[in-house]
Amino acid sequence: MSRLIYESSVSYKGYLIIPFVFGKADGYEIYSYKLLSEIGHKSQFHKAENPAGIYGSCVSNIIDIAKEHITKNLEFVHRGDSFKSRYVYRNNLIIIFQEADKYFYDHYPPELLNNIAAPKLFKSEYECLSWIKQGFDGRHISQRAI
Repeated sequence: MSRLIYESSVSYKGYLIIPFVFGKADGYEIYSYKLLSEIGHKSQFHKAENPAGIYGSCVSNIIDIAKEHITKNLEFVHRGDSFKSRYVYRNNLIIIFQEADKYFYDHYPPELLNNIAAPKLFKSEYECLSWIKQGFDGRHISQRAI
């Protein structure tokens, strides 16, 4: 599997649809998708790969396929856009969440949907993003020095 195309992800009815290039046939890319659910592991589709079983010819096509599948198989009534504060940094997906006056994040690397975030709380979204960026920048500097 190629990297997940986080920058083309779409939030829809409590899910985050994340496209990726599944493969190539006759020089054309074939697209698939993965899902994240706002209710996490309570959803049968959380971290699922292409539960519709249909592939697309472009990103917009695969997003439409995923939306149709989600609409036909709704599991819950979503609370709003849980994925509105999402960012892509160095091909990594960062999703910021807020509960009361505390912020925290999920961090997914480019190739898989494994949350590798540190269990840390922040006072603001800016503080959270700054801490994440410092971690990335520090990690890349030390890798170059080795």
